Order: sequence, then C-alpha cells, then structure tokens
Amino acid sequence: MPISVLIMTLNEEDSLPACLASLTWCDDIVVLDSFSTDRTVEIAKEAGARVYQHKYETETRQRMYGLKEIEFKHKWVYMPDADEITPDDLRDEMLAIAADPDRPEAMFSARYKNMFMGRWIKHSSLYPTWITRLCRPERIHYERECHSRPVGDGPTGRLRSHFVHYSFNKGMTAWFDKHNRYSGFEARESLQILRSKRIPWTGFFSATPEARRRALKEFSYRLPFRPAARFAYMYFLRGGFLDGWQGYHYCRLIASYEYMIVIKMRELQRRELGLSI
Repeated sequence: MPISVLIMTLNEEDSLPACLASLTWCDDIVVLDSFSTDRTVEIAKEAGARVYQHKYETETRQRMYGLKEIEFKHKWVYMPDADEITPDDLRDEMLAIAADPDRPEAMFSARYKNMFMGRWIKHSSLYPTWITRLCRPERIHYERECHSRPVGDGPTGRLRSHFVHYSFNKGMTAWFDKHNRYSGFEARESLQILRSKRIPWTGFFSATPEARRRALKEFSYRLPFRPAARFAYMYFLRGGFLDGWQGYHYCRLIASYEYMIVIKMRELQRRELGLSI
C-alpha cells in the first residue's frame, strides 16, 4: 500500500483505537506523541505503529517536525487526527492517487462529517470545510501558529470522499480546554489583522472556498457583537436549526469560543496600556 500515515497525539487513549482500526490497510503508521500520560503510546505500539515523542509547542511546529524529521516508508503521507475515522471509499481514492506516479499535486484536501451527540451536524459545522489530509512531505510546509495553514509546492487536489470527525470524544471539558488555548492565539492574530487596517475584499471573490472563508473570517474581526453575529450566521443563515437540538448547542459552543477571543483581545489591549484586568 503506497501510503504512510502520520497521527499526532496527546492523551488519545479513548479515540486512538477506532482511528487505528480504520487504518489496518496501511503498513507504515507513525504516531508522533507529545508525551501522553495515558495509554496512548501503548495502544499505538500494540497496533504496530512506530512511535516518536516530541514536545508540543504549536500545531505548526509539531506537524512540521513530523513531516520533515521523520522518515516515511512511502512518498505520500495521510494525516488523520486521532479522533477521525477513515472510511473505505476514502482509503480507496487515496490509494489510487498514490499509485499514479504522474500526479502533479503536492497535497489533497478532504471534507469531513463533524459528529456531535450522535449526529452529523452538517449545517451547524458550515459544511463543506476542506482540510489537507494527504501530502508529499517534501513539497509542503505549514504556517500560522494556530489552526495551521498548509502551503504546497504544486497544485492542491480535492478528494471526493469524506472522513468522519468525532471532535468531542474527550468530552466537553477537554473541548473547552482546547478552545481556551486556541482563543489566545486567535486574539493575538485578530489584533494584528485589525491593526493592519487591511480589508481582504479580493478574497470574497476568490474561486476557492478556503480563500473566501479566510476573507470572511478576517472581515468578521471588524464586526460589533461578534459572538452574537457568529451564532446568528451559523444557526439561522447557514441552517444550523436543521440539525436539531444538537445544532443549537453546537452553535452556542462556537459562539462561546468567539466570546473568549473577543474578551482576550480586550485583555491584551488593556495590558498594553498598563490597565488592570
């Protein structure tokens, strides 16, 4: 099978078994662990994976370490998160790509089905969102400290098949902890964008949804009442109400994340002025 796998982990004993079970077709699975304190490493080794450990600093640095410092058996590397499941149709599509030596692409993006409380929250999660999952390590690098962004030396292709994402496998406390960390990065980036006074008008008319999404996000930094606007956009304009009670609660969660970003921006601004928090 002409594809290697790279999975980055930190205390993923609850999610990793199902992820690995959907990857039994691969003969070169690498787990890059950030010194887990649970059974993650043991589970990975029992499944036959090669395990490396490296201190986690940021998502971008960890992913770059995995792609550039680890030697893989195959030229193409598939990069699922530990809480993702790889269906058979996605596997077959990727294997067909990797078997063709004339493919010009440096990387491929895939859509995912985001699961919450037993339901695919298609509308609330702003489907479709495209995420890089298959790449040639020597032809790709990542930038941006939070929600890392891939840049490829060559075209980016799109996979027709989906992967399945169980982003709440660790529970609500872990979700809030993760987004509490992310909100600090987002707050600093938001302030940098606002101070640049650059409005990305051209991005709204880009042919790629990724560029349009980035432009919309940067524009949203300038909106008043951002948390409420985020909820209204997801729940009403994008049809989150069609996802039932799961959609309502998911939209509320994302609005709370937006609020964390906004209040941390205020904190940074006050600290710069020497004011109390």
